[in-house]
Amino acid sequence: MKDSGKRIILLGDGMPDRPLEQLGGKTPLQAAKTPNMDRMAREGSAGFVHTVPEGFEPGSDVTNMGLLGYDPKKYYTGRAPLEAAGMHIPLGKNDVAYRCNLVTLSPTAEGVFMEDFSAGHISSGEAAQLIKALNDYFGKGDIEFHPGVSYRHLMIWKNGNEKAETTPPHDITGKSIRNYLPRGDAGERLNMITTEAQIILKPHSVNVKRKDDGKSEANSIWLWGQGKAPSMPKLKDFRGITGTMISAVDLMKGLGVLAGMDVINVEGATGFIDTNYEGKMRAAKEGLAKNDFVYIHIESPDESGHQGSIENKIRAIEDFDAKIVGPLLDEIARLNGRAIVLSDHPTPIELMTHTTDPVPFAIWPKLNGASASAPAFDESIITMNGSMKIANGYELFERFTEK
Repeated sequence: MKDSGKRIILLGDGMPDRPLEQLGGKTPLQAAKTPNMDRMAREGSAGFVHTVPEGFEPGSDVTNMGLLGYDPKKYYTGRAPLEAAGMHIPLGKNDVAYRCNLVTLSPTAEGVFMEDFSAGHISSGEAAQLIKALNDYFGKGDIEFHPGVSYRHLMIWKNGNEKAETTPPHDITGKSIRNYLPRGDAGERLNMITTEAQIILKPHSVNVKRKDDGKSEANSIWLWGQGKAPSMPKLKDFRGITGTMISAVDLMKGLGVLAGMDVINVEGATGFIDTNYEGKMRAAKEGLAKNDFVYIHIESPDESGHQGSIENKIRAIEDFDAKIVGPLLDEIARLNGRAIVLSDHPTPIELMTHTTDPVPFAIWPKLNGASASAPAFDESIITMNGSMKIANGYELFERFTEK
């Protein structure tokens, strides 16, 4: 039967890991029950791809931009402006967007430490109240705050300064923040904004209640990932295809908006292990009916890696396999199309942050001229004889979407 041209990218953020003593030398991906991804590896074409270009940090912004078919060396300007696009926040030519996490800082005799980069995965409703309080205070000048999902928000600096050295808060969990505060031309202003924000956040009723309930307080903001608006061609013009983006996080939605894709907002999509898998799966089926390809992104394995939670990471991987990969494999088979399963980067439990290591992928059904298959979908594909080797994410997108 002729290939219909329908394609689906099944992406489990941060799934690859490193062997863990607690799992008998296995990785979470190897320990998890993943019959559907394993089927793709056995029956399809297995390989690995380097998703982080030389000179770039292994952020989901850079890696997913490449896996969506865009060379980050040409189009990347920063993480926050991508999220601004996803939140439909217009940026002027000289405006600078900063990612704004609500975080929990812990003061000790040895200094102030990053206790939780997510403020206990604060709810979007609670967070919106805190961000509104910040915007009411700052919003009459050149600083604006915009609410996002859970702990993920944005600060827009009108005619601002992007010349600052900043650090993602998930990279410094459990560490003193002393050596990671913003530095550079904009550093003094950013640190002043953060200090003022702490004064507003600490006594807010949301935090008073969270403390009474034994939950982590969102007692500070953390500014990072800054940049100005990028200029990206639409996928329809660039590669002649139409697509649908499905994700809980504004970063991915922003990539979808800039690429000219249909962006589906799924009710109950949280970016964590409690996300609405069924809703995302249904949205993916709708996207396949309408467009050439669907990019479905599941954040929970990455969040679990940042937490250092083996239990949650295995659960997230198994839920992804059972609730997303399995049903959508049946759908792509019905449509006589093609699916790929992969990740954007590893998020090892022991490190609780991203690495630049390559990631395995499996394309199903098998590609013409690519005979390598694997007994299971896991990190061993990277060292397996005969594995397809792809140097860049955008090259994998080209290979996967071709008919």
